[in-house]
Amino acid sequence: METKSRNRRAGGRQARRDLRAAPLAAEARPIRPGLSGGQYKPLDAKSVAAITDAVFQILEEIGLSQAPDSGVRYMCDAGAECGTDGRMRFSRALVEDTIAKAATPLTLYGQAEEFDLTLAGSNVHFGTAGAAVHLVDVHGRIYDESRLKDIYDAARIVENMDNIHFFQRPMVARDVEDVRDLDINTLYACVRGTQKHIGVSFTEAENVAEAISLLHIVARGEEKWRARPFVSNSNCFVVPPLRFATESCLVMEEVIKGGMPVLLLSAGQAGATAPACIAGAVAQAVAEVLAGLVYVNAMKPGHPAICGTWPFVSDLRTGAMSGGSGEQGLLTACCAQMLNHFGLPSGAAAGMADAKLPDAQSGYEKGSTTVMAGLAGLNMVYESAGMHASLLGFCLESLIIDNDILGQSLRAVRGVEVTQETLSLDAMRDVCLDGPGHYLGHDATIKVMQSEYVYPKLADRSSPKEWEENNKPDLLKKASEMKEQILKSPAPEHITPEIDAEIRAAHKILLG
Repeated sequence: METKSRNRRAGGRQARRDLRAAPLAAEARPIRPGLSGGQYKPLDAKSVAAITDAVFQILEEIGLSQAPDSGVRYMCDAGAECGTDGRMRFSRALVEDTIAKAATPLTLYGQAEEFDLTLAGSNVHFGTAGAAVHLVDVHGRIYDESRLKDIYDAARIVENMDNIHFFQRPMVARDVEDVRDLDINTLYACVRGTQKHIGVSFTEAENVAEAISLLHIVARGEEKWRARPFVSNSNCFVVPPLRFATESCLVMEEVIKGGMPVLLLSAGQAGATAPACIAGAVAQAVAEVLAGLVYVNAMKPGHPAICGTWPFVSDLRTGAMSGGSGEQGLLTACCAQMLNHFGLPSGAAAGMADAKLPDAQSGYEKGSTTVMAGLAGLNMVYESAGMHASLLGFCLESLIIDNDILGQSLRAVRGVEVTQETLSLDAMRDVCLDGPGHYLGHDATIKVMQSEYVYPKLADRSSPKEWEENNKPDLLKKASEMKEQILKSPAPEHITPEIDAEIRAAHKILLG
């Protein structure tokens, strides 16, 4: 028996190294897109019921103002009422009927099938988003204006980050002045940089048709685009509190006609454009996105739409936004719980550090808020990587560092599987009764070392002695080196030279 145990454990360290080097099947990985959250419920059943009642009261009694004429017609035809005060009001029956016909579950497609995301139940996906106007230079410790190439570079980096599952435009190209050129070139930079699902915004409704035509070229035809729309529109269709954003609503109408999924984005700021109380901010945000959902389904029943409740937090001492606060994580988790309660595809923001650089403050702000969002079962966690200065700055190095943070968050989301095998009684008997009294090199340990545990790509886990022997590696320096390595590698080739030439012949493309 003793010989048997020794043989089983012989070469344990080398076996672990060999296993770490071997590729792991996607379904066997310890973390992956779409892990099911929902373990964290900040609201008890009584609170969920109270917020639900408040949401329906808001929609029935207060309503939303300033809908465009076309939107008024769509929503009134569906059963909404436009009062003499110009406010659209929605009965509980209409909203419940809309929820019943809404697209759920829905799939957000990538240009490659391996990047498709299924939004169902409490499945969790992390990604970028935002409209930062600065790129963070970590070496000079300065904020430069963000440019078109920075968006493309960010997309290329995200393509290589396993724990960043989608790429929504995170910056504004400040070097492109014309709004039409801005919309078309931002879309092009994203589509060319990554095969993952993409989110973009459009400044004006008139720009949507050209953007859709570009996507038809990439997809190789309108029919193929409509079958697998790999770009969604991030649409701020409301200006909180409880007002439709007329121009954005017209954009929304055009993208729906073009077959593009919509993120219905309500971005009130608690204490400013939303109630200061967290419960009130959540109720207003949910009411606003449900009004948007009625709008979408009045136009096209079952059109893919994500309910983007994005209430932000104010530091009430100054009025400034505080994206990295504990309250932000709590707000986001509450919104996730409410949208899961309604059974709707959910999206909100977490991971928006107030820190100006990828430092200790950035780490604890991003880690705490992203894990809360994930544990709450938010389908789409936007702005979870790269963002600094409360959405004003974006850092390419942080994409790589945050990929590790999101890996830890995803491991928390996955939780613990308890089975007869994972309880490990046979391994305990073997180790304690017949073996050396430890599990190092044991078959049971080697078997699960890849499927049970997540290993960071950048974070240093060496001993102080090893750390010194390795010349005291610096996290930020390692991230910069990895960034340069990615950006110096051959450009992505999912858009062939022939397709690219066709795009450039039809559109004014500014990216070299």
